Amino acid sequence: MSLSWITPAERIQKLPPYVFARLDELKAKAREQGLDLIDLGMGNPDGATPQPVIEAAMKALQNPANHGYPPFEGTANFRKAITKWYNRRYGVNLDPDSEALPLLGSKEGLGHLAIAYINPGDIVLVPSPSYPVHFRGPIIAGGVIHSITLKEENNWLIDLSSIPEEVARKAKILYFNYPSNPTGATAPREFFEEIVAFARKYEILLVHDLCYAELAFDGYQPTSLLEIPGAKDIGVEFHTLSKTYNMAGWRVGFVVGNRHVIQGLRTLKTNLDYGIFSALQTAAETALELPDTYLQEVQNRYRTRRDFLIDGLGKLGWNVPKTKATMYLWVKCPVGMGSTDFALDVLQKTGVVVTPGNAFGAGGEGYVRISLIADCDRLGEALQRFKQAGICYQQEAVVSV
Repeated sequence: MSLSWITPAERIQKLPPYVFARLDELKAKAREQGLDLIDLGMGNPDGATPQPVIEAAMKALQNPANHGYPPFEGTANFRKAITKWYNRRYGVNLDPDSEALPLLGSKEGLGHLAIAYINPGDIVLVPSPSYPVHFRGPIIAGGVIHSITLKEENNWLIDLSSIPEEVARKAKILYFNYPSNPTGATAPREFFEEIVAFARKYEILLVHDLCYAELAFDGYQPTSLLEIPGAKDIGVEFHTLSKTYNMAGWRVGFVVGNRHVIQGLRTLKTNLDYGIFSALQTAAETALELPDTYLQEVQNRYRTRRDFLIDGLGKLGWNVPKTKATMYLWVKCPVGMGSTDFALDVLQKTGVVVTPGNAFGAGGEGYVRISLIADCDRLGEALQRFKQAGICYQQEAVVSV
């Protein structure tokens, strides 16, 4: 029997196509054709989770006390580990009982926050380009997106002065993300001070995504929103163990900051999920307690790949700025090619997967995101395939090399 008369809710129909799902389809077809894919599309860290974390998880699995439902608000020990880590990394003091909440990955929390706080018709300020859940979550909640187009000449920073006064007065939430996915941009402390002042003036909730702060290079130390005086009054900050600790598949993240906002998100989550398996929370505690030498190893790995790929792309005509953080390069499409066409062209000609910039919103058109999730041998192979296929960057037109 056909169920064609059952249609998805309007909130689903309003969502733009999810480019990553489409990429998965294309990758599957390419593999069927026997292509040796070099997948630099997803932000999926390569390599194993640190061994102490694996061992902690295995030990916790043997404890029957972990086999039941976990506490809705997360285990007390994990929440304490989160707040201790924040104090060590950023000098920020947080109450583990009310200002920290474990999440099933930061994506889940960012999306559910929108459902918890956005009413249909509420205006939500979202940069473009940005991580998709920053605008998809509000769309699902029925919010009205006011896109703030980011520009290369402004170093991909939000220009608060570009937001019309009448929009600022009506806006309820501002999502933002530095170090940035997808652009790799970073923001100085002065920017955070400005955005806090802006949010306090217009009574806007700040939602900061700090998922890439530990992947920083060359002595750069990113700023936490919560370092700024008064930020906790009007903001929350999301983090994840996916990137820093190679735990993407474990689905562990957290949110910290304003206790009232966190309580609202907790209330929603108690009606939708039971939180993170307790054994995984024990493993996550171990990750957050790893010495900073581990973080330095991770940073060195991505910095080496960054330098290698920037140098190789430079030989093919690209001038890619040296990013201070994240696991991505934000690369211009050749003149005359759109993001999707260029990404498909690269995939079909070389078997290398990159993400079209328009997956991150209209402001990402004309760029692709390349993830540093392969070792230099594989990155070198990708560059060689580019060269053999005549894929390069020229100011006037695409030419063969």
